[in-house]
Amino acid sequence: MSKKIYLVEDEISLNMLLEKYLQREGYEVTTFSDGNSALAKIKDLPDLWILDIMLPDIDGYQIISAIKANNKNTPVIFMSARNEELDRVVGLELGSDDYLSKPFLPRELIIRTNKLLARISGVDKDDALQASADLNLGGYSISKKQRTIFLGKDEVILTNKEFELIYYFIENRNNLVSREQILDTVWGDDYFGSDRVVDDTLRRIRKKVDKFTIETVYGYGYKLVYKS
Repeated sequence: MSKKIYLVEDEISLNMLLEKYLQREGYEVTTFSDGNSALAKIKDLPDLWILDIMLPDIDGYQIISAIKANNKNTPVIFMSARNEELDRVVGLELGSDDYLSKPFLPRELIIRTNKLLARISGVDKDDALQASADLNLGGYSISKKQRTIFLGKDEVILTNKEFELIYYFIENRNNLVSREQILDTVWGDDYFGSDRVVDDTLRRIRKKVDKFTIETVYGYGYKLVYKS
């Protein structure tokens, strides 16, 4: 079954161009040219939202907040031609899984879309493997299959990327991993953005999963320190 993508872009020519590229990849694409029309379809639960931040009525920040409130695991890619650094940080804070700064080549969006959906879909391919991946660590109950972390009865609310990064640390606990290894594994070898995305995501993880100790080894990378 084709993956469903909702594309929100008010520039009609770009909207049509991106729709055509995504359809060529086999995706089922629904497009919107304003924010309120997109908000009316939040509960449809597509496989991916691709959002422009600057829209004629509301901005992408409001839309992603509504998407994540409806289902925190719905992946989102942000697009913006404004202040790249500010939009990138705010988008990540709100739960964006990836970010594209305009102008960009349509093929770049396709690469990122394919990578993101492949990583998320890959989690569901082997239920037996996933079941064996559930574990208790440092007081946390962690389910790879459900992509959840609980502390007692309280769920730690994480974005897709935050979960992928913390799970990567868990799989490599007590081992030093470089920033390059993290980017290649968690963001994919076709990621084109700044490597500061690791720092931004890790900063949020340290606040949310504060019973884990994730050390920074300056000049190299990071290590989750765990003593059983």
